[in-house]
Amino acid sequence: MNAIRKWLYIGKYRDTLDPAYLAVRKIGAVLQLAEPIQYRDIESLYLPVEDGFPLGNYYLRQGIDFVLNQKKLRRNVLVACGSGMSRSAAFVVAILIENEGLGLLEALRVVKSHHPDTMIHPTLWKSLCVVYREDIPFERVLVT
Repeated sequence: MNAIRKWLYIGKYRDTLDPAYLAVRKIGAVLQLAEPIQYRDIESLYLPVEDGFPLGNYYLRQGIDFVLNQKKLRRNVLVACGSGMSRSAAFVVAILIENEGLGLLEALRVVKSHHPDTMIHPTLWKSLCVVYREDIPFERVLVT
């Protein structure tokens, strides 16, 4: 699990399985993209997003709204997928765009600088390009 911002973390499914580990980072909410989790003291939202498939605007909007609402409630939020590399990174990029007004590549650079394992699947990248109306070839992602 890596901090992208003081309140925003990115990680993998395994990170969501240890409540003590979540408590150390003061995680109060989890956007889970691999398997649902339930803890009494942690808000969670599971979205059935698959790697390699286009990211639907409905799920993207739901995830962003959940995370930004949790931020307003002053909760630290973990965005987690299976390996913490693609789906979670795509959502965190979108969250930074919406919360901070960053461009797509700038948001990706921020995520990669804090979470070097980031490797957004080409199909998810294309989905982000469509949603944010930026035509950035996937090859640029590889060198960012």
